[in-house]
Amino acid sequence: MGVEPLARRALIWHAGRGIPAPTGFRLMAPGRITGVLTTPLLSPAGRLRLLWERFVPPSRPAAADDESLEHFAVRRLGREAFERLVQPLASGIWTADPAQLSMAAACPDFLAMEREAGSLWAGERGRLRSQAGASTAAGARYGQFATLASGMETLPRRLADELRQCGVRFVTGTATSLATSADGRWRLMGEGIDEATALADEVVIATPAAAAARLIASVDAGLSAELAGIDYAGSCIVSLGFARDRVAHPLDAAGMVIPRRTGRGILAVSFSSSKFPGRAPPGCVLLRVFLGGALDPGVLHLSDDAIVARARFEVEHLLGARGDPKLTRVERWDHAMPQYHVGHVARVARIDAAVARHPGLALAGAAYTGVGIPQVIASGQRAATRCLQRTC
Repeated sequence: MGVEPLARRALIWHAGRGIPAPTGFRLMAPGRITGVLTTPLLSPAGRLRLLWERFVPPSRPAAADDESLEHFAVRRLGREAFERLVQPLASGIWTADPAQLSMAAACPDFLAMEREAGSLWAGERGRLRSQAGASTAAGARYGQFATLASGMETLPRRLADELRQCGVRFVTGTATSLATSADGRWRLMGEGIDEATALADEVVIATPAAAAARLIASVDAGLSAELAGIDYAGSCIVSLGFARDRVAHPLDAAGMVIPRRTGRGILAVSFSSSKFPGRAPPGCVLLRVFLGGALDPGVLHLSDDAIVARARFEVEHLLGARGDPKLTRVERWDHAMPQYHVGHVARVARIDAAVARHPGLALAGAAYTGVGIPQVIASGQRAATRCLQRTC
């Protein structure tokens, strides 16, 4: 199911309140002049600088063409638009340091706009002309956001059921390393793994990059080093359920992102029960508060009580949430989000070249070509295709 139509916009915290992202503004691409001219998120000088983006010449392509998201956004849109619009919106997606986040890896479509259309303005206007109605978006392309009615865990559970019905056998244990046997097959070794069932013609490593590096170290030290070079950030999510009358804010958006410049203690708040139906009982609302990320790693060292206290303090200030929540849940995701630093595309190319030297080996996961669920699924499909092409 998709995002509720009335919630298809993002709020940005500014001057003591949540203000909608400019109409037609998608992450860093302005699509409507009126949206820029009327937004209170920017000063008059900031609006003029953003409007001037159409006259900013494209950068000259280089052999190793990449730059950070911060450098790109400031170069094209100005410092104010970056700090008040781009940084908070990007942080809600990647939880990354924008001074290190690779444009070529994370936002290749915006690079293409600059190079092919000459500016983000021209590129986004062309995209909107080809997609009727898309200009009403504010902050993201919410028409592409979807979830499962019973929650995202439905997907891996259903996949596991389907595999069992196809006769696939699951071998459990703690894998520590891979090796090749005398006949060229792969041997998985580790605690609780039966040696008789640990031989395979094809292996897909779908772990985080650091774990993949450890598994492959004895087979290819160079590949292992490249995998280990992919950094990760962690975050915490605090789910808070309130009676509806205990939250003053109308919650009439998908959520609110918080610019780093405001000095507040969270990254964003998702209005989950507004965004998707069935996420809270009647008369109640569900808020998911995001903390941590690459620029605030210390959050993961706090106690659950301290994390909850910070989340409650922020939603009280930002949304007018009063009293004790009916539901409180803390989820820690330590080293869970791969960081696509500048140069990531070149690193992935080296990884792909190294993997190609090992028949029967494939990699999949969020560490390589996209952190979103569709991109991760696509990486799994590519890995499966590689294996099938060798065996069929």
